[in-house]
Amino acid sequence: MRVSRVQAAENRQNVINVASRLFRSRGFDGIGLKDLMEGAGLTQGGFYKQFASKEDLAAQASRRALESASLRWSTAIAEHPEDPLGAVIAFYLSPEHREERMDGCPVVALGSDAARQGNEVKASFEAGIKAYLEILGRVIAETGGEESSGKAMAILSTMVGALTLSRVVNDPDLARAILDAAVKQVREAAAA
Repeated sequence: MRVSRVQAAENRQNVINVASRLFRSRGFDGIGLKDLMEGAGLTQGGFYKQFASKEDLAAQASRRALESASLRWSTAIAEHPEDPLGAVIAFYLSPEHREERMDGCPVVALGSDAARQGNEVKASFEAGIKAYLEILGRVIAETGGEESSGKAMAILSTMVGALTLSRVVNDPDLARAILDAAVKQVREAAAA
């Protein structure tokens, strides 16, 4: 049975959305096309009608995941305009975000995998990281900080590293201590 162009476009978007979550949960190589398509409620046969390759899907799913993450940062800022950097820190370095394997930060979930992917996937991550840096640079500048670009890079690196470390340890107290230490360092870096 043929699907309409509208349905095909909706199916494609659904596959990208599902893949963005499943890749964050299992990694790019941790899930096959059959399971990705099943997760979207479709058969594997339709995959190549919608995507050139698994890497094509990985690039698009990465872009979607990073856009979603940037939107979450913007939402946190909009909800707390009196302390935009504090809002990003509170959201990003929270135990709740630590536990969000499928919806959390794609840089943390897939960063080492992305480094081994092709240029399309890396370009998606580069664009997402630049968006993070732009948001951080803007909120640092709003708080009177100088050299916001360099500070934004250092702060993002600290936050990504802390969230990554907090996810790879079993001890919940150590995980929390890592996040708390990062919060302190990020605030000090922004104020310096």
